[in-house]
Amino acid sequence: MKAEVYHRKMKFKIPSGTSRGILKTKDSWFITLSNDQQREGIGECSIIAGLSPDLDNGLESVLAKMESEATLDCLSEDELNKLPALNFAIETAKLDLTAQGTKQLFPSEFLSGKGIPINGLVWMGTKEFMYDQIKCKLSEGYECIKIKVAAIDFEEELSLLKYIRSQFSKNDIEIRLDANGGFAVSSAYETLSKLSQYEIQSIEQPIAVGQHEEMARLCEKTPIDIALDEELIGITDPEVKKQLLKSIRPQFIILKPSLLGGFAAAENWISLAQSEDIGWWVTSALEANIGLNAIAQWTAKLENPLHQGLGTGQLFTNNLSSPLFIDKGQLYYGGTSWQKLTS
Repeated sequence: MKAEVYHRKMKFKIPSGTSRGILKTKDSWFITLSNDQQREGIGECSIIAGLSPDLDNGLESVLAKMESEATLDCLSEDELNKLPALNFAIETAKLDLTAQGTKQLFPSEFLSGKGIPINGLVWMGTKEFMYDQIKCKLSEGYECIKIKVAAIDFEEELSLLKYIRSQFSKNDIEIRLDANGGFAVSSAYETLSKLSQYEIQSIEQPIAVGQHEEMARLCEKTPIDIALDEELIGITDPEVKKQLLKSIRPQFIILKPSLLGGFAAAENWISLAQSEDIGWWVTSALEANIGLNAIAQWTAKLENPLHQGLGTGQLFTNNLSSPLFIDKGQLYYGGTSWQKLTS
């Protein structure tokens, strides 16, 4: 089996009004596998600097070795275990090769026109910019929006939530928050209490990772359901996963296959969560359409009724054209044909 590597610097659409320091580009490497029948499977190794473990674990040297030797045979299991994004890419490429390069990896009603309900992502930025985004998402038919908090003045964030609830009840629009670990432990409960008056569905990662005892206490008495996100990254041992969930007991976990090591690794998290009566949903992690397609098809197969975080394919100016499209807050498969990848 022949392996090839293509690098692409993905360029974000940056609307005026976004916060300073926001990402402008990110790296994706596309892995293609081909066999003697001239079939080709493709997967995406999507990297978020500062979050994906791969770069710190020698990703670029491993990719260079793959490119030089044009095969996967040069990779050891130990190397791949440390490179979750690459593992996800290879798993996806193998599935696509089995599917004869059609990029239809997981049969489900999604491939024949059934939508996946998704949340609308509101970018961080000025208060006015965030207001405008919220109005836009609501007008586009989203029933669930996800807002980053701990980004601007907290009182302004509260006023944003107050505005939404003055216009729409929780039956009209579901609100999710993502703090990215931005709240201080000492005041986290008080902060969540203030946010809870706006009928929030959940909040992701309210305090920074690695504070398991503090997170467990917060999950026990929280007025808003808590979802673990970054807390899961880098954990591969099933026993360690089980102990983490048992000790913290979050209300939800967020599954990002390219940060967790692929679909098999994510399904292990799901099994462990369900055994502890912990809810879950899936979120893409800034993948381009190759990675997003794989994650969306896998998510559809799981038949989770919650809104999923799969709206990131529209973020790039140089994404590959694909059959994925969004309409009225749902992700669909069935638009334009796939664009061929070129280096």
